[in-house]
Amino acid sequence: MVDWLINLPTLVKVLASLGLILAVNRLARNLTISVLVGTLVLGAWSGRPAGALAGTAWGRFASADNLGLMSAVVLVIWLSSQMAAAGVMADLVAAVRARTGKRTSMAVLPAVIGVLPMPGGAIFSAPLVDRIDADGSVAPLLKVRANYWFRHIWEYWWPLYPGVLVAVGITGLEFWQFMLLQLPLTAFSLTAGYLFLLRRIPPEPAGGADADTDRGDAPAPPLLRLILPVIVVIGTYAAVRLAWWGAARVWPALPPLNKYAPMVLGLVLALATLERQRPLGWRAWRPILLSPRTAVLVVLVAVIRIYGAIIEMPMAGEPSLVAEMQTEMDAWGIPALGMIMLLPFVAGITTGICVGFVGASFPIVVSLVGAGAPMPDLLAAVTLAFGFGYMGMMLSPVHVCLIVTNEHFKTRLARSLLGLVAPAAAVLAAVTAYHVAIRLIGG
Repeated sequence: MVDWLINLPTLVKVLASLGLILAVNRLARNLTISVLVGTLVLGAWSGRPAGALAGTAWGRFASADNLGLMSAVVLVIWLSSQMAAAGVMADLVAAVRARTGKRTSMAVLPAVIGVLPMPGGAIFSAPLVDRIDADGSVAPLLKVRANYWFRHIWEYWWPLYPGVLVAVGITGLEFWQFMLLQLPLTAFSLTAGYLFLLRRIPPEPAGGADADTDRGDAPAPPLLRLILPVIVVIGTYAAVRLAWWGAARVWPALPPLNKYAPMVLGLVLALATLERQRPLGWRAWRPILLSPRTAVLVVLVAVIRIYGAIIEMPMAGEPSLVAEMQTEMDAWGIPALGMIMLLPFVAGITTGICVGFVGASFPIVVSLVGAGAPMPDLLAAVTLAFGFGYMGMMLSPVHVCLIVTNEHFKTRLARSLLGLVAPAAAVLAAVTAYHVAIRLIGG
């Protein structure tokens, strides 16, 4: 019996660990414990030596990228808490609600925050979505799904996202080619989100009954002024990336820029900008800086990253679990088109991050298309692979944004995922039709 379990395909082991995370979360109602249990079981089940597993876990935890990620998560929580304490959250909700109804506001605010490629950015938009529903008439699960879904409508093509940068590099496409190719996927996502999520929210005119009334009759400040901290983060991110790129051309020996460093700097500047706009005293800052919720989320993110490292990284002279899954699917005789769909989807659902499924699967996708293939064939394969990988990521129980959104609204992870299956299936159907259309038009 033990030998049979050990010799199961790696794909089965990884998917079973995800199922275990969902099952433990249902019983324990603690996401950190759930992911930790799934990580320990997968590590033991992988057959890798304990020392190699410990070294991989520590290597990922102590890496510059992971420390940058955790720093960014802390700063995101501080900035969102600062905005709430300074009244910016209430003003932003009032400004949006004055222009749109509740239904539209629940898509607009997460989408605005989604322009910013911050890790776990749903932490930022979840309190805004909560404020829109001042009378509590929208079910928490629906708010989770709306916040999570519309937070992710830009990552298909927005060039500030690392997954897009990696995809462009692997495929060899120009940025403008990739962006034009992927733009329809945002339209597919918006349509599916409206049909399966927003339509369930009762329509209400702009400035409806549950709009934030804390301001009385005072007009909300201009929208651009309210989102200035977000603009500061985006501007800093773009400026630092551009400056580093230019400096590297002059000094080729310049070390690579930590991918989270521009975000961390932008968040620090945003905190300072908002403090200058709306100063807070120490009594207001103390609960922001010492919030237990921040520590819980940082630990949760660290555990998720270690889970991802066990899947992605080779250990003890053995190939990575992702490589083993690729080999298994190839040995099972899955045709090339099936591999182009299935491999990114599995990589997405197991890593829970865009750059993870792109990095793990796109080299295989490009090799399956073949060197020198006609451009329409490459474009059709890229958009199919990205669409399937992205929906796998959106349905992943280890996606940081989904986890922190559930943590904010105190909802169950499995039930949140269940409500996302229909919009994800609709997007996959549209992406498949889009793939076919590209091939037909390209001849």
